[in-house]
Amino acid sequence: MNKRLVMYVEGKSHAVDGRGRIGWVERSRSCRVYHYRGQVLRMSFEGRYNCFDAGSGERYLVAEPKRNGSDKLNGGFIDIDDDAREEYWLRIRNLPDCVNLSSFLAESRRE
Repeated sequence: MNKRLVMYVEGKSHAVDGRGRIGWVERSRSCRVYHYRGQVLRMSFEGRYNCFDAGSGERYLVAEPKRNGSDKLNGGFIDIDDDAREEYWLRIRNLPDCVNLSSFLAESRRE
């Protein structure tokens, strides 16, 4: 059975500073395959990404979201899927006043 988790997903193929997303991801029992929004993301261990789209070969970073919201290495916007907002803002970030926000500007982790 696959495990369903709220995860941070960021495309890495076209730009280092691509927009990130927080959403529900299904992880296979072997933890080598993720399913997100119709995509099959297979594990890889190269460079600044850890997955690639099995169909297109596009590179992705898939990770557990950070409690402080600093998921993007260089900072930038992060969008939150509607069905994941409550889980993200209440249980992961512990910021109930933000539950209506569908995106936010993350600070850089390089500072």
